Amino acid sequence: MKQFSEIRGPVRQVVRFVGAENLSLLIVLALEVLVISSQSPFFLGQRNLLNSLGQNIAVLGVLAVGESVVIIAGALDISVGSIAGISGVVAALVVNASWGRMQYALIAGLIAGLIAGLVNGSIVAFLRVNPIIATLGTFAAFRGVAFLIAPNGYPVGVGTRPDFTWLGSGRLLQSDAFVGIPIIMVILIVVAVLGHVLMRYTDLGRSVYALGGNATAARLAGINLTRVRLSIYAISGTLAGLGGILLAARTTSGAPLNGQGMELQAITAVFLGGAATTGGKGAVTATMLAVLILGVLSNGMNLLGVQQYFQDVATGLLLIISVAIAQWRSLRAERARTRVAAVG
Repeated sequence: MKQFSEIRGPVRQVVRFVGAENLSLLIVLALEVLVISSQSPFFLGQRNLLNSLGQNIAVLGVLAVGESVVIIAGALDISVGSIAGISGVVAALVVNASWGRMQYALIAGLIAGLIAGLVNGSIVAFLRVNPIIATLGTFAAFRGVAFLIAPNGYPVGVGTRPDFTWLGSGRLLQSDAFVGIPIIMVILIVVAVLGHVLMRYTDLGRSVYALGGNATAARLAGINLTRVRLSIYAISGTLAGLGGILLAARTTSGAPLNGQGMELQAITAVFLGGAATTGGKGAVTATMLAVLILGVLSNGMNLLGVQQYFQDVATGLLLIISVAIAQWRSLRAERARTRVAAVG
């Protein structure tokens, strides 16, 4: 009995440190790795992990960090994929200009994403349009804008600008024995760390949680809800813009269709990471684990020759399941609060 309690002590500490929800994500990730690696000898190779898997999840991860901020606030941004398309085209046009440089392209793409995010935030904050309806409308409108600014609607190639494509294909510590750490992965890690710090240790992060938890209570506490709503969409738009730049650099093309479908994957990652559909709950760290789960699933299915439409079915089912679990957790918490209130 004593030995059992001695075992339970360290286990409980590990669970407390990792978090019960994160622990479940780690278990799912471990099972995925176990199953896929048993079926494909290439999965655990450094080329696959750092090239195929690492580079594929980087853009999704950047978009998912911004989506996390919005969903924790109790809203939604369906337009992130379209914003990525606009920013990719803008960055490609700037870097191809006679005066264009990689720095100018990066700044222009980020500003394009910021402006699009502020458009979303203004519609939600000032016009009081439901976030789902607002961003569903801009999802279509922004995609149209991307085609309008692209010359004749065609992709803008950047293959002749290695200073720009370096963002998507450059590597650190590369050698004969090591394929190197992709720059795009380093950018994702930096964005994830900054997102975690923002949400956990700043007044804006606490305001976002308060808004998602109870908007009325947040307003009575003196939080400027309009400013917070504008801020969350500005962050989401800017990160979607960064994702579009990285996608253009990685594919050597600023295409209007870049980012198409990534909004669904980003939303899936956030809810799979434990965010509540009503807001007030979620974490960037959990979202990153969910992004890794989605990336491993997609990479594994590619290695095993699973057709793309089956992968789309799997992503859709994951979204439904993750939202259903989030709803179940919310109902369970509400019942627990009701029982406590009844006893009191």
